Amino acid sequence: MTEEQLKKEDQLFIHLVNTFVQSAWISLGKVKNPVSDKMERNLDQATYYIDLLDMLQTKMKGNLSEWEEQFIIHSLSELKLNFIDEQKKSSEEDKIDEDKESTPPVKKEKPKANKKTKSSKKSSKSKKEK
Repeated sequence: MTEEQLKKEDQLFIHLVNTFVQSAWISLGKVKNPVSDKMERNLDQATYYIDLLDMLQTKMKGNLSEWEEQFIIHSLSELKLNFIDEQKKSSEEDKIDEDKESTPPVKKEKPKANKKTKSSKKSSKSKKEK
């Protein structure tokens, strides 16, 4: 292969990895989804992209430059740490939702207005007259 073809393949490989990395960030809810223009979290989908990157790293072992290898390792490390973070958040949110469902809503009583009775009005009048 010529040097130009190698450069093109290197660029395509990095683009492929970046595509999976960006898709994983979107699935983790860390980057806005460009299609829906919303922050969305789908941990199953994030797992899929992380697994794809793991598989690429395993299959390409020995065929990557030092820089490419480090790029994949670094990207996977960041994604996995953030995945664990999001998984914890998801478990906490699920627990809060379960607690809300299992606890019956408490009826709040309206505070009674401080109304003056006839007797209290009379006593205040008598105080004024004195």
